[in-house]
Amino acid sequence: MIAVIGSSNVDMVINVDKFTMPGQTQKGLELSYYPGGKGANQAVTAKSLGGDVFFLTCLGNDGNAQMMKRELEAIDLGHGIRLVDSPNGVALIEVARSGENRIIVYPGANSRLSPEIIDDSRESLLKADILLLQNEIPFKSSLYAAKLFYKAGKTVIFDPAPSSNIDKSILQYVDIITPNETEMAELTGPSLCIEEAAVKLLEMGCENVLLKRGEKGVLFTGRSRSLVVPTFRVKAVDSTAAGDVFNGAFACSLDRGLDLHFSLKYACAAAALSVTKRGAQRSIPRSEDIESLLFERGFESYR
Repeated sequence: MIAVIGSSNVDMVINVDKFTMPGQTQKGLELSYYPGGKGANQAVTAKSLGGDVFFLTCLGNDGNAQMMKRELEAIDLGHGIRLVDSPNGVALIEVARSGENRIIVYPGANSRLSPEIIDDSRESLLKADILLLQNEIPFKSSLYAAKLFYKAGKTVIFDPAPSSNIDKSILQYVDIITPNETEMAELTGPSLCIEEAAVKLLEMGCENVLLKRGEKGVLFTGRSRSLVVPTFRVKAVDSTAAGDVFNGAFACSLDRGLDLHFSLKYACAAAALSVTKRGAQRSIPRSEDIESLLFERGFESYR
């Protein structure tokens, strides 16, 4: 079973030709509203791919919260919803024709997900073997959850996004940290190459580093081995949820008992397919499509 503790946002997505420059006004090409939030994206991915998932999240008291509640309950992820007196979390996302994105997040109800709320759900959470965390809820809550699962002998996977205001003390409770290159540089300093930065994170206390490099694939660095897994070349339309889809698929594969190398390939395939569609959770691929891509590119299925 997989536990996810994290954010639920409504994504307001504006498609543009090129990113807007400071002081510039331009017409958007399209405006869309999608369910999102890094926590919800990862939980929905794992659930959609057949995982047994408990998702703990806070929703607000507005129409955006009602939309998120309907979406989560529709796929049996409503058991961990906690309603609070606050506007719901919102993400403003600008997507260029290239598929690249820029995101501003207003946390709203996500900022109310406290250690006390985690404690109230402790029994349900600790049924899981894997915990997925991100950094869109109060950091003290992520740190509390990481300690709780680490001391219970569970696997803690931490996505340090956004990477601001992270206390490095959390790393001693993390089995796998999953930054992208920008987040890696913010955590370790910009002067190190990626291999040196990964080693530095290990020295800070993390057990394994899984660097997500977009179209360059992933670099896994552990204390005893390293792996490089290339990505799958596709035509990118919207990369908004690629990292979240990767984490959800990766956790789902590990939870099935599949080995690390295959789980990395599976997650890379899932992320690649996700960038071919618009929207965060709307872009999550089906398991059979992931398996088809793996088969087409010469990889064996887990079946």
